[in-house]
Amino acid sequence: MKHSTLLLPADGNGQQLNIPPDTMRIVVVGANGTGKSRFTARIAADLGAEAYCMSALNALYERDRTDPLPSSIDTLYANAVAAGMPGENRPNQLERMMSLLMRDEMLNLIGYKIRHAENPDTKLRPTRLDTVISLWQEIFPDSKVLIESGKLLFARSMDESDSYSALKLSAGEKAVMYYIGAITYAPKNATVIVDSPEMFLHPTITQSLWNRIELLRPDCRFIYTTHDLDFASSRTSASVVWVRSYDAAESTWDYQILPPREAISDEIYMAIIGARKPVLFIEGDGKNSIDSKLYPLIFKDYTVQSLGSCNKVIESTRTFNDLNAFHHMDSYGIVDRDRRDEKEVAYLRGKKVMVPEVAEVENILILEQVIRTVAKRRGKNPRHVFESVRNSVLKQFSHDLHQQALLHTRHRVKRTVEYRIDARFANINMLEQHMRHLMEEINPRQLYESFCRDFRRYVEEGDYSSVLRVYNQKSMLPGCNVAGLCGLRNKEEYLATILNILHEESDDATILRNAIRSCFNLEPLKQGTN
Repeated sequence: MKHSTLLLPADGNGQQLNIPPDTMRIVVVGANGTGKSRFTARIAADLGAEAYCMSALNALYERDRTDPLPSSIDTLYANAVAAGMPGENRPNQLERMMSLLMRDEMLNLIGYKIRHAENPDTKLRPTRLDTVISLWQEIFPDSKVLIESGKLLFARSMDESDSYSALKLSAGEKAVMYYIGAITYAPKNATVIVDSPEMFLHPTITQSLWNRIELLRPDCRFIYTTHDLDFASSRTSASVVWVRSYDAAESTWDYQILPPREAISDEIYMAIIGARKPVLFIEGDGKNSIDSKLYPLIFKDYTVQSLGSCNKVIESTRTFNDLNAFHHMDSYGIVDRDRRDEKEVAYLRGKKVMVPEVAEVENILILEQVIRTVAKRRGKNPRHVFESVRNSVLKQFSHDLHQQALLHTRHRVKRTVEYRIDARFANINMLEQHMRHLMEEINPRQLYESFCRDFRRYVEEGDYSSVLRVYNQKSMLPGCNVAGLCGLRNKEEYLATILNILHEESDDATILRNAIRSCFNLEPLKQGTN
């Protein structure tokens, strides 16, 4: 079942904007008091039974009002009590959810006994509680969940004698328990509306938790209401709705849907209370470019913004850092190396613009460790796959050698002329004289022959790293058949596999990040951490 087009509440002109049905992440942002929660409450009311609301603030504390939606924890609990579930009244939604988990566990065991009596080969079915415990211990690896006398207990060591009840969990731990448990009760293909998903949570686990929850329920569409730009930026491929204000008298909102992956403007940035991570400006259109898909998963400690051209990245990084005393935030940029020489690269790095040791972002996807990791994941021989790709790239480069040398020569001549022509001249005669000697000084043929010699040496020595550093060729990725060698249909599937690994909290994800970080001469991450 596909999701339907999501109609948003009416704006001041009576218009209802909409979100396409294939959009699985929507982030509603805005400053405090702009009506974000009312905005999503209206969405929930319009969706009716398709909506499933989660709020840690509402779940952790006793409330007079319960959630009336038919699929809510409150409704499920009331139905279970009406059906004869024993136990005293639970004062909040968290405790009601935990009672439901234990009831489901008991019913599963009873069902297993009945089935086992009829068929001894019957296996015990996994339960919601199994899922909750597994995911809880992924988020808190030093914590253990126990089941004793029909209750959930927790321990922070292997010594189970130190166990304690859920009442003694911190607010953050309770929030995690609530979110994990509650999502298991969401109806199939529900639109899950989460109010303040970062509330009570330490920033180090917020993104990881919601990435795992989304993976747990890929059938669900998620709508997050937040004023935290750190979290908003972490929801890649999301539609972002900026709520500016609410007119209570007319029950309308002033809001807009931001263009897909558009860099957040200064106006929005200053209006929304939130991000305090360094900003990373990157090239690309923010929607289809590899940069916008890859770099947010590599540089997770940054707020990544796509700006389009390399010149805009360089200028924005400079401008943003010039205003550091005002906003107290660091800014960096990433641009492709292209055909820049070492002096150009050193200059950009000195301005906090990172330049990789590969010609363009596509070349990152065929770094040795990236190829080997994907091949291993696909059950292929990593060494064989890499050697095949390496030989193919060297062969392509050898075929394009003279063309590539000419392109590098053209770039060097262009840059040199730009620098030299900017010199000051007292009169036109001096400029003419300078121009007459400039061609002789630049000597493009000598430059070209020097590039040819270097490039031939790379091929003869099998210097794969140097080839990736100088070879700009968009057709290289499909041409080397890395996707096919890994058992994938095309480069899109190959890229998707890399991105899926990077979404994980695994050693393979760390290997990929370190391989890519090494292109920027950054310190490697520890194995098993992201």
